[in-house]
Amino acid sequence: MSNKTKAAMMKAAPNRWFTFCILTLSGGIAFKLGSMKDMFYVPMQEFMGLTNTQIGGAMSAYGIVQTIGLIAGIYICDMFSKKYMIGGSLIGIGLVGFYLATFPPYWGFLAAFGVIAILAEVTYWPVLLKAIRLLGDEKTQGRMFGFLEMGRGIVDVIIAGTALAIFGAMGEGANALRAGLIFLSCATIAAGILCLIFVPNDEKRVGADGKELNKATAAFGGMVQALKSVDIWAVALNGFVVYCIYCGLTYFIPFLNNIYLLPATAVGAYGIINQYGLKMVGGPIGGFMSDKVHKSSAKHIRMGFIVCIVAMALFLMIPHEALGASGNWIIGAACTLGFGAIVFTMRAVFFAPMDEVKVPAEITGAAMSLASLVIYLPNSFAYLMYGNFLDRFPGMAGYRIVFGVMIGWAVIGVFVSTFLISRIKKHQQAGK
Repeated sequence: MSNKTKAAMMKAAPNRWFTFCILTLSGGIAFKLGSMKDMFYVPMQEFMGLTNTQIGGAMSAYGIVQTIGLIAGIYICDMFSKKYMIGGSLIGIGLVGFYLATFPPYWGFLAAFGVIAILAEVTYWPVLLKAIRLLGDEKTQGRMFGFLEMGRGIVDVIIAGTALAIFGAMGEGANALRAGLIFLSCATIAAGILCLIFVPNDEKRVGADGKELNKATAAFGGMVQALKSVDIWAVALNGFVVYCIYCGLTYFIPFLNNIYLLPATAVGAYGIINQYGLKMVGGPIGGFMSDKVHKSSAKHIRMGFIVCIVAMALFLMIPHEALGASGNWIIGAACTLGFGAIVFTMRAVFFAPMDEVKVPAEITGAAMSLASLVIYLPNSFAYLMYGNFLDRFPGMAGYRIVFGVMIGWAVIGVFVSTFLISRIKKHQQAGK
């Protein structure tokens, strides 16, 4: 499928922004059951009989299945229509949620999280990214992905808040937890049905002879093409470095608590702003900067790496321990949130360069699966690495190492993004 064909598909779509809203809604709902611990950690222990180790084991199993599954996803994500992949995955997640509401034994709980990992991370997320990419063109990719991130943050707050409100209204007991899980399940299934109705089917792939290509053969060819593409690997590695820095944002919370003596009530408020507020702000800003200011998501991300280096270097010069002792935690909170906002503008658009390097539309699913595999790989080592530094070097010394490593990643990122930009320029020159 040529880029002209892709542009024609985009223009022919009946109200692509409405479809975009449906996809964004689903993106904010799809992961709520998989992240139920964020809302119901203590109730899960109390009413489902789970220990800290068991909950941690389920999340580890989720991550292992996700990693292995994304390898297979490079093949399967272009084999079936995005309409049925997205809608079917959401409905499947919702059905698993009803099973979780029965409070199954631990092995059933573990299996349920394995299934959710496949449906949410393998057959849903890369295909959602594929659908978003195909809705826009090179000039709108930054805004598309930026608004996706913002919209997901808004839906996150609404859905999580509603589930917690139901839990509280029903007395915060076992039945209240069941009701919260059932609500999340119903919301996920409803999103799946909406996607089945409004998300368009994929166009049929036709060979040079004018005949429709066999889907399995075409998908295998797309997988091989994606794996051999230097451009896709460049996009993936660029996002990988951004995510390594993003993982470090987690440690701003203990930093403010330990060094700036952040009050307990403020810790929760900071966490909400850091998780949801920055996502809602960083998404549209990142999209706007990419499309309107830098005219390229890759160039915006490179500038972001440079700003991260300068900002974190200046941040390390601040006398944090003296400020913390005097109770000036607002300064520390403002600086860390400012740095986080920069990273979120980069995170919002790290899939957008797929269009700039002219990845063929028909292998978008394979490309997004491969990129997701690489970009989210830091989940398997970054937190362990940062945490180890903090345990081995208590106090400000450990945080200086963590922040120094984040600077190191940003330096690497400048080189990776520069290489990616050179690939983009090569494609632009070839297209003239």
